[in-house]
Amino acid sequence: MRAVALAFVLAAVLVGGAATELPAERTLVVADAETGERLLATPVAEGSTVAVAYTHSVEQTPVRDVYTVRGDELEMTRMEFESYGWGLPAGAEVETVNGTFVFDPPGSYATLHVAPGARAGHVLTVDGRTHDLVALSGGDSVRLTVERRPVVAGFGADGASVRG
Repeated sequence: MRAVALAFVLAAVLVGGAATELPAERTLVVADAETGERLLATPVAEGSTVAVAYTHSVEQTPVRDVYTVRGDELEMTRMEFESYGWGLPAGAEVETVNGTFVFDPPGSYATLHVAPGARAGHVLTVDGRTHDLVALSGGDSVRLTVERRPVVAGFGADGASVRG
């Protein structure tokens, strides 16, 4: 019996040690801002592009905020908008590209808060994969974070894991 118990302990130590040695990948996690419930988890890498697009509530024109994954943070690297309105950078140096104002804002965020709205139609795009933030969140506020998680099976064909 002692040999069997010792074998179980040894196996547990080996499995536990192997688990701590698993390579970690970055995962963009979209969670309910109030409850913390994970709504979406999708793999990202250093330099991945994460964009939040919506319609400005006053101007009724498209806005696109673009972030780049840098370590465990989202660095805001581009803002695109078609007209100036409340909350848009009226005093910033912008470039005009094909009729769109483009701005390289400062800022890097460990947590990014978004309040998706049906009228604004918030959409999240991660490395070319698009997700409807309004449908995903039911219109509740969400927080986006980059987490390091062990590489494991369980992601869908598009690399995303969504609540269901």
